[in-house]
Amino acid sequence: MLIYSDVLERPETPVVPDAAAADARQVQQAVEAAHAALSGRQREDGHWVFELEADATIPAEYVLLEHYLDRIDDGLQARIGHYLRRIQGEHGGWPLYHDGGFDLSASVKAYFALKAIGDDIDAPHMKLAREAILDRGGAARSNVFTRFQMALFGEVPWCATPAMPIELMLMPKRALFSMWNMSYWSRSVIAPLLVLRAKEPRAINPRGIHIQELFVTPPDAVKDWIRGPFRSIWGHAFKYVDVALQPLQYRFPKALREKAFRRAIEFIEPRLSGGGLGAIYPAMANVVMMYRALGVPDNDPRAAQAWQAVQDLLVHNGDETYCQPCVSPVWDTGLAGLAMAEASSGPAATKPAETKASLRKSMAWLRERQILDVKGDWALNCPDVRPGGWAFQYENDYYPDVDDTAVVGMLMHREDPEGNREAISRAREWIIGMQSTDGGWGAFDIDNDLDVLNHIPFADHGALLDPPTADVSARCISFLAQLGDPDDRPVMDRGLEYLRREQEPEGCWFGRWGTNYIYGTWSVLCAFNAAGVPHDDPAVLRAVRWLESVQRSDGGWGEDCASYEGGPPGEYKTSLPTQTAWAVLGLMAVGRRDSEAVRRGIAYLVTVQGEDGEWQEEPYNAVGFPKVFYLRYHGYKQFFPLMALSRFRNLGLSNAGRVEYGF
Repeated sequence: MLIYSDVLERPETPVVPDAAAADARQVQQAVEAAHAALSGRQREDGHWVFELEADATIPAEYVLLEHYLDRIDDGLQARIGHYLRRIQGEHGGWPLYHDGGFDLSASVKAYFALKAIGDDIDAPHMKLAREAILDRGGAARSNVFTRFQMALFGEVPWCATPAMPIELMLMPKRALFSMWNMSYWSRSVIAPLLVLRAKEPRAINPRGIHIQELFVTPPDAVKDWIRGPFRSIWGHAFKYVDVALQPLQYRFPKALREKAFRRAIEFIEPRLSGGGLGAIYPAMANVVMMYRALGVPDNDPRAAQAWQAVQDLLVHNGDETYCQPCVSPVWDTGLAGLAMAEASSGPAATKPAETKASLRKSMAWLRERQILDVKGDWALNCPDVRPGGWAFQYENDYYPDVDDTAVVGMLMHREDPEGNREAISRAREWIIGMQSTDGGWGAFDIDNDLDVLNHIPFADHGALLDPPTADVSARCISFLAQLGDPDDRPVMDRGLEYLRREQEPEGCWFGRWGTNYIYGTWSVLCAFNAAGVPHDDPAVLRAVRWLESVQRSDGGWGEDCASYEGGPPGEYKTSLPTQTAWAVLGLMAVGRRDSEAVRRGIAYLVTVQGEDGEWQEEPYNAVGFPKVFYLRYHGYKQFFPLMALSRFRNLGLSNAGRVEYGF
């Protein structure tokens, strides 16, 4: 589905420092305006979907994909060029998130794409980018995925990429290097990539675009493509394994290789859908190139479907276009629904009847997308568990998302527990079945934590796995606690023990899927509250002290994505609506509704709300792979402030002093 922005991003609204606490009337007005704005963005069939933006990498790769295939749309490429030029950093290259530092790999891809679009390499922005790339070692020092991209265009020899024999497809789970020991996103990206690595195709590249000027040393003269940084002694060991495998990968028996090709196709094709393989761009694009390499015509239904799935990721804003890494309709609908539900509850409920009707449509839309009859890759570790989850995207049945399932389950239980009884029951069953042995939950798999794999040359991004995380685990506990089934107490207790072990010395929790420690801390405090952990528990008190310590002078909170890269937790140069909402929601969850910190945070949210009822912020608020790939959910700045303001209002009017729900 093509997504068109209703409005272009505006500069952030100036913040009034040290705003006085907002009164009840101002809060109510803010809730009503935000409720109307979010309601207006709901689709006719009941769902919400907002843009999901990453860095320059995905749109640049899309440009190169068109040149690889010779399916070039000059008008579209010009629009992507506008986007890439706008997000270039003052350092000359491209960052991984708004206002971030120079990233070599993103910069190489963006430069390559702009040159393919037709930018003169002597134009000021191209010259600046080239100099910045060369100053940092040149394109040869870019990451594995960038070197794969360059190999496809003949810019580097294939030995610049790690040895990845397609025979890996034949390895059983008990084998160390089995793809079944890797995360869902790794499996879906690697399977078609192995075909490409075995075929070693060359892009059509009809305009003959090359980037040899980005190399300090000519690629054919580079002797050592794998130079770390190594995170352990395993990295050094696997480098020597790669050296040995490079020549051997061409000498496997022909029959074995043919069997491996068949196994790759047998893995990929059942997982294809309207959402593409894995419903994430890298896997989807690899499938498109794979079919071309295998000689499958573009009009073949499989190839056509794969190509259309990529097209559906494009977002058009004004004179710009960019390509999303994936789409987030189930996640957006669950979060928007919870915000709307909070706004429409309590003594001062905002349009309760209308909201109830709109949420009935949302839940009907969600029920249609619950995955009840496909045992995805997750079932390898729990074959006796029935499916019952939701995917993040429109279609991705083999890869339901634990976090999405918990959020959707909480919405359904809050709004209509009887009407959604079967859906909630199946979600509960699946969530319980997906608990890992350490008590936590990963996003898509169970016990996907064989850390040694993060040290192979292919895994230079350090995110080949999907181990349990505090934020996902907290959501699962919140969901089970909200249901209140006494049989689930042992499951929750194991999860709570996992969360206690994960608390940082400062008192916060790491946010694996949201930026960062504020997100993680909010998530866990909600779970503690829902599970009945006393508000004066030492872990809670440490978390409260930490949140209050990082509140900014204007009453808000903000956190830089640099906190994933060694930057200070919970700090940024400005306050942000999303981060502020998370902080006050976390504090309210543990009985601090009337604290000075919460009242000032609420005042900040009221102060910076726009006349249209929405909030604006440009900094990124989530992460795909820490240090490598960051995300900006455009809906967060609407969902979470509305939820926070509504909860502040509702707690004040009910005098309950306790949050009833798990989110």
